[in-house]
Amino acid sequence: MDQMLVSSWFNLSSSVPLSYVQPPESRPGNGIDVVASGNKIPVVDLAHRDRAETLKHILKASQEYGFFQVINHGVSNELMDDTLNIIKEFHAMPAEEKLRESSRDPNGSCRLYTSREINNKDVIQFWRDTLRHFCPPSEEFMEFLPQKPSKYREVVAKYIQEMRTLGVKILELLCEGLGLEPTYCSGGLSDGPLLLSHHYPPCPEPNLTLGAPKHRDPNLVTILLQEKDINALQVFKDGEWILVHPIPYAFVVNIGLMLQIISNGRVIGAEHRVVTNSGTARTTIAYFIRPTNEQIIEPAKPLTSSGANPIYRSIPCEEFLRIFMNKGPDIEPHLLL
Repeated sequence: MDQMLVSSWFNLSSSVPLSYVQPPESRPGNGIDVVASGNKIPVVDLAHRDRAETLKHILKASQEYGFFQVINHGVSNELMDDTLNIIKEFHAMPAEEKLRESSRDPNGSCRLYTSREINNKDVIQFWRDTLRHFCPPSEEFMEFLPQKPSKYREVVAKYIQEMRTLGVKILELLCEGLGLEPTYCSGGLSDGPLLLSHHYPPCPEPNLTLGAPKHRDPNLVTILLQEKDINALQVFKDGEWILVHPIPYAFVVNIGLMLQIISNGRVIGAEHRVVTNSGTARTTIAYFIRPTNEQIIEPAKPLTSSGANPIYRSIPCEEFLRIFMNKGPDIEPHLLL
């Protein structure tokens, strides 16, 4: 397994292995324009005194882009730096040590994998390594988090707690903006979160491969911490790719497919991708707000009780995730009524 981690061998070759080469239509620079400014991605100030204005801004961004960045969100700069640094330390450890530290739970609640969660020789791979752990409010999986680097558990536990608080705030604003009770997505609909740390090593031929393919997230909302000076995340809108330019100490928030269903299509789970570069490694931390497996994902009844027909069928979260893993970007036809 250690030889499968991209970080174990990326610097041993001057070319991208064939299994990582994207088809021509998916490669960066394939003729689809990239907008060089991140100004189009809305920025929301969560400390704005006018709540009605904040609701309007978030809902508009979620309807038009499916993405926005938040500032004045309440998470300290120090904790953001500490968490990113400790995650980078983890990915810099020797492969055998990383694998040992991420394999404490035989059920895989914490695990390290490369490219994508399901790998086989017949699918195109992606230029990244990922550490995943569950982090539900019960904290039942915290004992399986890595013990190295030192203070990893301490720092990441604090970060997860702050993400829960921020996640509640963002979900309440989104629900209220949609005309739902602010707590509509509380409880089971948001009690199955994941923390994913992605590490993208430098790539010798970044024009041939991707760190993540064009996709939408299989959750309600993602809260992403990205490094300050590296442009890599792109959102697809109106036939072009828009760079999500990093704003220091801001979080990138994007709508997932599950919230698109709950909103009955009023907000969009936007397609996005990650490109690579030849000179600099990039590390990000994504907090996925997800339901527990037994929850039913369906259009919110208050949004369909006044005559608006539901677009999507009701589906258990576990079934949704199974279809997503099999169908990927082609999942939406399987969700419609």
